[in-house]
Amino acid sequence: MKNPIYSLIIILGMILFNTNSQAQEGTVHIQQDSRIEKLMEVKKGLNEGNKIGDRYVIQLYYGDNGEANNVIQKYRSLYEYSSEITYEAPNYKVWVGKFRSRLEADRALLKIKENFPAAFIPKPQRR
Repeated sequence: MKNPIYSLIIILGMILFNTNSQAQEGTVHIQQDSRIEKLMEVKKGLNEGNKIGDRYVIQLYYGDNGEANNVIQKYRSLYEYSSEITYEAPNYKVWVGKFRSRLEADRALLKIKENFPAAFIPKPQRR
């Protein structure tokens, strides 16, 4: 042998690569109350209709119907968040988005204010 370190590295490499690795096998049994499935279905139904919890919206306009339609058309040509016109006697409001958190609404508001400087986030209401 010319170099003992070289021989030692080769022997260690052969030992490491010749060992068989073994994994343990097992099974997991989950016991869950049957009512959990029913609750999950109810929650899914509420989420689909956006009836759960407070939602944040951004208000773009408050006034007459004709101008509300103009504002919402301009908005829809620029942005993709959902939008709607709501009526609160005697005025119409243009609301956009249904944000789950104030942070999410604030981020969208920063973008929207570039084209709608009077936009703001009203206090969320339960629907």
